[in-house]
Amino acid sequence: MGRFVKATDALMEYLSRVGAREHPAQTRCREETRALGRISGMQIAPEQGAFLALAVKLIGAARCFEVGTFTGYSALSVALALPPEGRMVALDVSKEYTDQARGYWREAGVEGKIELRLGPGLDSLDRMLEAKEGPFDFAFIDADKANYDKYYEKALRLVRPGGLIAFDNMLWGGTVADPANTDPETSAIRALNAKIQADPRVDMALATIGDGVMLARVR
Repeated sequence: MGRFVKATDALMEYLSRVGAREHPAQTRCREETRALGRISGMQIAPEQGAFLALAVKLIGAARCFEVGTFTGYSALSVALALPPEGRMVALDVSKEYTDQARGYWREAGVEGKIELRLGPGLDSLDRMLEAKEGPFDFAFIDADKANYDKYYEKALRLVRPGGLIAFDNMLWGGTVADPANTDPETSAIRALNAKIQADPRVDMALATIGDGVMLARVR
């Protein structure tokens, strides 16, 4: 069995410094979001942003969407990795936080690549399916955990064969490994991890990046 590096404060600070190449707008987004306090934990880490951006480039993605935008770091990371004609659809329920996100996108010169749609994620995905908006190349899910399985099923219908679906928080602070923890969010994530591992519709890998990133490649 391979060894895992224990996350220490010093290591996290090191990752923030050398784990990603950040645009100044990304750095400002991360630092200003940190000032929001506890809720700042909803933002992905810089090395996660770099991981998503590299994945997007590796598969040659041009059409992407995400469920859960918050202050915009993930959408910004993906948009910066897209070709000039690339487009990102960002789905979120909060006008307050996404208004903040727009400022970072504008600063980075990618606001024109990102289409923000406000409303419940499942409803927005249903409208995308009804409008036959796919196929997309890449999807990132980082929203309410109870609906992760539903997001997965809808993303499978929107993402092309060979495309990627990525989920954040799939280790959920390590609680998924504790069978005694049966709270709804932990249970939902644990169940989806097991489902994706056994799902013949995808190739998969669960990476210990940030709070755990699940990658599912549509077959």
